[in-house]
Amino acid sequence: MSTSTLTVALAQYAVDEDPARATERAVRAVDEAAAAGARLVVLPEAALAPFGTDLATAARDHARAFDEAITASAERHDLVAIAGSFTLAADGRVHNTVIVRGRDLRADYRKIHLYDAFGARESETIAPGAELVSIDVDGVRVGLATCYDIRFPEQFVALARAGAQVIVVPMAWGAGEGKADQLRVLQRARALDSTSLLLAADQVPAPGWSGKAARGVGGSVAVSPLGAVLAAAGEDEELLLVEVDAEAVAGARSTLPVLTDRPELQTP
Repeated sequence: MSTSTLTVALAQYAVDEDPARATERAVRAVDEAAAAGARLVVLPEAALAPFGTDLATAARDHARAFDEAITASAERHDLVAIAGSFTLAADGRVHNTVIVRGRDLRADYRKIHLYDAFGARESETIAPGAELVSIDVDGVRVGLATCYDIRFPEQFVALARAGAQVIVVPMAWGAGEGKADQLRVLQRARALDSTSLLLAADQVPAPGWSGKAARGVGGSVAVSPLGAVLAAAGEDEELLLVEVDAEAVAGARSTLPVLTDRPELQTP
């Protein structure tokens, strides 16, 4: 096995509306990933509390306990966990924050692009981030993005040009006509744009969910740097295991050098 090979678990599940129960479910996902041999586990966006609930209260009263529980489980199993949470922002809103914990690794990515589309207004309750974030896991450089970010290719290109070989995308994709099809196209396109391995972990809605808030559509996926779907989940809860080889990225970037062939275009 190549030293650049990394076993990843993508945890696809419904997030409970109660943050305490959501925390218990997140920890169980980390435990299940460890039992399956994963070195990296990716939980969905908003794993602390789903959209359509009081995110400010969740951030204020439960984010620390969520963080501590994820950290403890990741450290106990000697793996790295990536999970969607919420943290308080200075202006009274919250940040849609992806936390990275485990093996003394601590990084936070604040979602840059806010979902003010398809009738939603994420910016009313969530403040945007401004910084790209990447981390090292077992010698593999992993960039971070969140859900709606996937519609913005420049973020993925920038992460790749900064050294990311794998880009991880926790999601709570909004359902709607054609939206699941759009998501798969976007996932494959972003992998191609950046010639990176793309790993996306989505929520699934709870049984009987009929609200308007984004609760995921399933279909968590691993996409090769040349846009091939390597593994994909269905529409139900699932722990999707993927063996990713970062050496495939070097080969793809040699074959398809879009990162080095990209000129700086001048505005007319």
